[in-house]
Amino acid sequence: MNDKIKEKDMKWYFKVIAMIVLAAGIVSCKKDDMKYSDADVSAVDNLYAPADGKSVKLLSSSSAALYFEWESALVADGGAAQYEVVFDKVDGDFSKPLYTVTSDNNGNSNGANISHKILNQVAAKAGIEPGTSGDVSWSVYSIRGMKRVLGKVKKVLNIKSLEGFADIPDELFITGEGTENGEAITQALPFKLVGNGEYEIFTKLEAGKKYTFMDRKSADARIFYSEDQTKLKESEAGSNTVTKTAVYRIQIDFNVATITYTEIKSLGVYFSPSGAVVLDLPYQGKGIWSATGIINFKQESWGRDQRYKFQMETVRAGKAETVQLGTQKGTDVPPSGADPTYFFVRILPNLSQWDDKWKFVDAVDGHPTKISMILQGDKEYTHAVVPN
Repeated sequence: MNDKIKEKDMKWYFKVIAMIVLAAGIVSCKKDDMKYSDADVSAVDNLYAPADGKSVKLLSSSSAALYFEWESALVADGGAAQYEVVFDKVDGDFSKPLYTVTSDNNGNSNGANISHKILNQVAAKAGIEPGTSGDVSWSVYSIRGMKRVLGKVKKVLNIKSLEGFADIPDELFITGEGTENGEAITQALPFKLVGNGEYEIFTKLEAGKKYTFMDRKSADARIFYSEDQTKLKESEAGSNTVTKTAVYRIQIDFNVATITYTEIKSLGVYFSPSGAVVLDLPYQGKGIWSATGIINFKQESWGRDQRYKFQMETVRAGKAETVQLGTQKGTDVPPSGADPTYFFVRILPNLSQWDDKWKFVDAVDGHPTKISMILQGDKEYTHAVVPN
């Protein structure tokens, strides 16, 4: 009986001791936290590279970069500092920097390999126009915990910015009161990606009414515009207008920041045996031209000739130009089955009477037929032939 009581007393004793130790530990931790402060860190005394006043011509390659290096800072407790490279205008004091880049190795290195893409953004924020040169200043913050100390020195970097955009959008849309779908962002019309960084759209614009290009259907989208209908720029406040209400082919190349407007005067069915347009297709809206008409094949000694393609009459920079549209893949037979790729369209590099043509089905010959050209950004360029 006494042994059992002693055993219970011992267990209670050890529990009390454990609770006291735990409480002491908690109190100790709280006191330590209250006393804790970040160790002092020194300012960076020397910037090694790039040299003061160095000029760098930016390249569009994704791997192009410039290496920045500086002297390590000192930390009072013997630990290591972290770093950020900071950019500003030449007369700036870095209190509101243009751009900040964490150094290599998650901020632990006293060097940073900074891409030309980022430097191009720095140049843009500094007001350096695409394709021109300008100066920015840079320095380094040394950091320990919550303490940040700006370097004692700064250097100047001369940047020759890219002709085009380093950050090319993955999509492009047109919106605004001057467009076919108006100002509702959700109804913005898509451009077609036709090459690396190259977009185009066929659409009608209203004279004197504003419109913009945007990289997504969102209120915080990047906005692009042109003041002279030649050079493309980016600005939240930018907008475009045209002086003539017309259907346009708008071509944008982000690689060189250019924009080209071509007025589409007319589009029609080019009948190769006649060497001429035999059916005009009026513009219906949103990249579609369409009409119903009768096309008579041409009788030859070997049979009825039914070859065709399309032809546009355009005006670009005040100069009239004829453009043809033909098949994406060579063919010398009428369509058969349900292969939609037969009707896919491309804009041809040269004019000809017989190259890159299609063949009508026999049911078109002498019968009313609806023919449509569809040049829309969210699908393959194509056309449709529907005999009645």
